[in-house]
Amino acid sequence: MPKVLFALTSHGRLGDTGRATGFYVPEVAHPAEVFRAHGWDIAFVSVAGGKSPRDGVKEGDTITERFLASHEEQLADTPTADTLNPADYDAIFYAGGHGTMWDFPDATALAQLTARIYEQGGVVAGVCHGPAGLVNVTLTDGTPLVEGKQVSAFTNEEEDAVGLTNVVPFALESALIGKGAKFTKTENFQEFAVADSRLVTGQNPASAAKVAEMVITELA
Repeated sequence: MPKVLFALTSHGRLGDTGRATGFYVPEVAHPAEVFRAHGWDIAFVSVAGGKSPRDGVKEGDTITERFLASHEEQLADTPTADTLNPADYDAIFYAGGHGTMWDFPDATALAQLTARIYEQGGVVAGVCHGPAGLVNVTLTDGTPLVEGKQVSAFTNEEEDAVGLTNVVPFALESALIGKGAKFTKTENFQEFAVADSRLVTGQNPASAAKVAEMVITELA
């Protein structure tokens, strides 16, 4: 049974706004349902371990409700990357949520785990702000993982549209381009995902389930 590792942020504060943030739960719940339907096993990791702060739970989202009900125990006590064996996973999926912008880029152990999963033939994925975790993933030969590959993520225009350009610590689209990624995107908040050499990325929450489908295809 293939296994996907969902990477979650441990950062719960939205800059100096006084607002809470965390991992965007539907960006895990909706892909998880796709993976489950294809017979995949699901696991979780977070930057600091334990229970990750949450965001994005909306009333009436039955998929997210089901997900939380069936994974509450796992989500309450997530491991850290340095305790995991990359050989146990066929894919790693970086979930979004604005919290990722603060702790994913400097999560060294998570970046190392990701590089090893990729270099053993696994798939690396991210959606929305999740690709913040890919900015500093470097392969054994010193090459940035995203260099020369088609990549998508929450765009500079989308960040501007939600009024958080001056709140987040950096512009994600610009950072990925700075690492040599061929950044691709569509209109604000529309479904869009791209796969390139076992790297699968999606632009925004609407793209989360599509990323999961493409991960399954890439591994096949």
